[in-house]
Amino acid sequence: MTAVDAMVKVSLVLATDRPEATRTDLTAALVALCLTEITSWGVLYYAFPVVADTVSAETGWSRTAVAAAFSLSQLVAAGAGVPVGRWLDRRGPRPVMTIGSVLAVPAVLGIASAPNLAVFVMAWVVAGVAMAAVLYQPAFAALTRWYGDRRVVALTTLTLAAGFSSTIFAPLTGLILGRTSWRTTYLLLAVLLAVVTIPLHLVLLRPPWPPAPRRPEGDTDHSVAVVTRAPSFRFLALAFSLAAFAGFAVVFNTVPLLTSRGLSTEVAALALGLGGVGQVAGRLAYRRLAAATSVRGRTVLLLVTEGVAIAVLGLVPGPAGLLIALTLVVGAIRGSFTLLQATAVTDRWGTHHYATLNGILAVPVTTAMAVAPWAGAALAAVLDSYPMSFAVLAVVCCGAGGLAWFSVPERELCAR
Repeated sequence: MTAVDAMVKVSLVLATDRPEATRTDLTAALVALCLTEITSWGVLYYAFPVVADTVSAETGWSRTAVAAAFSLSQLVAAGAGVPVGRWLDRRGPRPVMTIGSVLAVPAVLGIASAPNLAVFVMAWVVAGVAMAAVLYQPAFAALTRWYGDRRVVALTTLTLAAGFSSTIFAPLTGLILGRTSWRTTYLLLAVLLAVVTIPLHLVLLRPPWPPAPRRPEGDTDHSVAVVTRAPSFRFLALAFSLAAFAGFAVVFNTVPLLTSRGLSTEVAALALGLGGVGQVAGRLAYRRLAAATSVRGRTVLLLVTEGVAIAVLGLVPGPAGLLIALTLVVGAIRGSFTLLQATAVTDRWGTHHYATLNGILAVPVTTAMAVAPWAGAALAAVLDSYPMSFAVLAVVCCGAGGLAWFSVPERELCAR
């Protein structure tokens, strides 16, 4: 990872030595992260589904090849997440996210100006490295360390804001694309990305990076090596990967499922967009869920409930209003799952090495997300039925819930 190594060297220049954080500093950092996550997700992720068909049509590159370039960026982001997490644990979020946002701009410019498919793919590879440094994982790590016991409130605020990223950037990208080319669209989005994210990361992520909390005397060893070798961590990674796979396969197959039920493409797309509203509702409800349940209980409950909701969505024939309501329910559970992921490490092993452990956990989960669109479409093709594919995905998600039962270290249950 030479790009990551270069980032680490530059980070020494950006490291801060201020003695303590004020409430104003923390609030400013949280607001900055809300704005930069909306913009980063919007430009680097949600713009692509809007422009993909146009890219293929105007360049002659196959739709599969164009989608593969984007999927490759997700795999790169997963791999880069581990060294980026270690770097963040040592240096804090300001250098990580500032350099990540600086790297993202030429990556998007490269996508916009790619003269051939090879350059297009390489630009997405660079974008993948940038994603590892600017999307949820580093932001979650920053708020977890800065806010301590209040982290759930901060994480909820961040994910509520970022939940509107698709709501803002999908129609914005479509609006620009309707008036110009896809290349100019990405060029304008790159400018917006630079103007919003670089200065906010550089100027407002200034609260000093607290030292990692010390492990209480006699407590279980929570070092990275010990945790990642533990069966509970491996069950957690497998459960989350299966759930992410099922959830994202459902997202990409929702529109064809609904159109097969008789809904127009426009209404089906609206239903999918309303799923974003459901995500926000789910994130609002997560704090109460966390207060009322154990770590094991809410993990199993959310994954099994998501599986049941996917099955119902796939099997209910209508009417349209009920189908739209079910997409809202599935979206709400997916929104809660985002916060479940954000707090999974701290709920089980505390905040020590959070960024590193979360980066390692993100590798299989992000990989599952990357292959889900293809695999979900292939599953529907093999079964020749979107309802049956949803039934299979529901079983996968419920199976993830069963595996999640074993994701909590037994010796910590009494403290959780």
